[in-house]
Amino acid sequence: MKFLIYLIAYPILWIVSKLPFSVFYIVSDFFYILLYRIIGYRKKTVRENIKLAMPELSDTEVKRIERESFRHLCDIFLEMIKTFTISEKELKKRFVFTNLDTVLNIEKDNKSIMLFCAHYANWEWTIILDRLIQSQGYAVYKKINNPYFDQLFIKIRSRFNTILVEIKDTIRLIRKNETENKHGVYAFISDQSPMISQTNCWQEFMGVEVPIYTGGEALCKKFNMVPMYLDVKFIKRGHYEATFVPLLKEGENVKEVPNYELMTRFLKETEQTIRKAPAYYFWTHKRWKHRGNKPANIK
Repeated sequence: MKFLIYLIAYPILWIVSKLPFSVFYIVSDFFYILLYRIIGYRKKTVRENIKLAMPELSDTEVKRIERESFRHLCDIFLEMIKTFTISEKELKKRFVFTNLDTVLNIEKDNKSIMLFCAHYANWEWTIILDRLIQSQGYAVYKKINNPYFDQLFIKIRSRFNTILVEIKDTIRLIRKNETENKHGVYAFISDQSPMISQTNCWQEFMGVEVPIYTGGEALCKKFNMVPMYLDVKFIKRGHYEATFVPLLKEGENVKEVPNYELMTRFLKETEQTIRKAPAYYFWTHKRWKHRGNKPANIK
């Protein structure tokens, strides 16, 4: 059945990816009407998340952000499909890094970068970074249940030289690379909601205490990497700007930073990004589902 679904979906995805952008976003608008107006996919979750994270907003403001976020959600999904066939030249024009020299200078110092990312704007198109730097880029990801779609999305996301690595294989890969003096840029989507049993740290995110992943920080400190936050800004439909934001203070040694402090800084940067333009955050994700369930043995 999984293979049958894949066989049916593959040609449709390919055709959609080949559409000119003028038509492409008309298709996205259709999916927006279907998803938001007719099906109401996770509409309640989105509304609750926005109200929980920004209780100061009026109902009118919440509904506006809700509508815009669903429209953008459809754009993101189709833009991911567009990655199937988009040219390098076109993607470089649509996803621009404002301070690429920051990464290039770190490369000159022969250091690896731990790039903390959020589910904001279009995180998928970050893969074009590999065409602009000397180091190898890696994207840490979670395997998709359907093995055929899993391989397809690996293929799509690897088009511009990014190497995808499963979470369980990350530490082994980094250790091997550092032993062989191969430096890289490791991108972690770090605003997910982990299982309570798999975390020992809770912090406030958008004013709500939640469990957080700390694996990226631990690896960063263990292998003496440079921690950076990727601040992605929505410019207009299909166009984004990304800025590298250092998570270390001047003269600070990453190994001496108190435990979980890097995650605190990442979450603060992410909050600032969201509050400036909340419609482009991935509100359908149940980021706050564990609130109020903090184990008694966790400080």
